[in-house]
Amino acid sequence: MKLADLAGLRFSYDVVGSTRFSETPTGYHRLEQRTKIGTGDETFRRAGKAVMTWQMHKKAGVAVKATDSPAVIGTNSLGRLGVGPVGLPVPCRVVWVVDEPDRIGFGYGTLHGHPASGEESFVVTREADGVYFTLLSYSRPGTWYTRLGGPVGRAGQSFFGQRYASALKRLAN
Repeated sequence: MKLADLAGLRFSYDVVGSTRFSETPTGYHRLEQRTKIGTGDETFRRAGKAVMTWQMHKKAGVAVKATDSPAVIGTNSLGRLGVGPVGLPVPCRVVWVVDEPDRIGFGYGTLHGHPASGEESFVVTREADGVYFTLLSYSRPGTWYTRLGGPVGRAGQSFFGQRYASALKRLAN
């Protein structure tokens, strides 16, 4: 699968945009992780830039290519999980973006060919007591092998959520 192939793909789920409103559709597993990554305007600015330009993903070890940087609605991204030829493609499309004085980030949804089905969002907020990163996702297995893997897939999501937060903390401070 190549980045150019994603333009013709459809979403692999039908509740597009729910992470923007913190809703978890029926039948999906929810994962929410909130991490304080530092304090101050510079930390907020650097963290927001790292999220929007895919630096956080790359620093967390997710090889990703995207049609747009910074991310905009409609940006296609193609990540890869695994090593070498045994890696799995993870095609996604950005479904919403937020760029406010104290909140920046985006949500993307899975496209056909992704091992999971659902949506994930990455948002940095500036609050009175610090700068926070929130990962919110809802998903369910998208293939026979992720159904078979059950809890292993959810553990993998949690693992990558922690890697994202750790990478963002390093990039922002």
